[in-house]
Amino acid sequence: MKSRIPVVLLACGSFNPITNMHLRLFEVARDHLHQTAVPELKLLCGADVLKTFQTPNLWKDAHIQEIVEKFGVVCVSRMGHNPKEYISGSPILHRYRHNIHLAREPVQNELSSTYVRRALSQGHSVKYLLPDAVITYIKDHNLYTRDGSCKGSGTQRNEGKTSWGEPATPPRSSS
Repeated sequence: MKSRIPVVLLACGSFNPITNMHLRLFEVARDHLHQTAVPELKLLCGADVLKTFQTPNLWKDAHIQEIVEKFGVVCVSRMGHNPKEYISGSPILHRYRHNIHLAREPVQNELSSTYVRRALSQGHSVKYLLPDAVITYIKDHNLYTRDGSCKGSGTQRNEGKTSWGEPATPPRSSS
C-alpha cells in the first residue's frame, strides 16, 4: 500500500448551509491527491467557485495568481460546469494550470445551498441532504424560513409538522 502524504485542504464557498456534497468535496479531493501523490496546502473548491475567478471585481488578479502559483487548487467537478474551459479562458489560470488539479466526483449531484435554502423557505424536508446536526442548528435558530413559522421553543415549534421541515398540511401562501 502506498504511504499517505499529508494534505491540508482549505475550502472556500458559501457553505450556507453546509450540505453533504460540501463535505464530500474533502473526500474526493483527498482521494485524488493521495492517488496523484501531491502534498502541500491547496485551495479546495467546486468548479462553480473556479468559475467565480472570472467574475469582475470579485477576486483580485494578484490574489488569484498567489493562490494558484504558491499553493495550487484542487477543483472538484460539478454538474453544469466545465473547469477546463474556465482554466483555458483565464490567462492566470492557464499560466498555472499545472498547479490546478481537477478531481472528478463520481456521484454527480445538483445539490446546492441555494436549493436547500429555497426548499426550507417553502417548508420542504431537507432530510438526507444535510447532516442531522446542521438540520438541528437551522431549526434551533429559525434559519431560512419564509414566515418564521418555526419560532418558539419546545414542542410548540413542531406543531403542525410530521418532522421538522415536513409540513403536516401544505404551507400557507405568503401575501
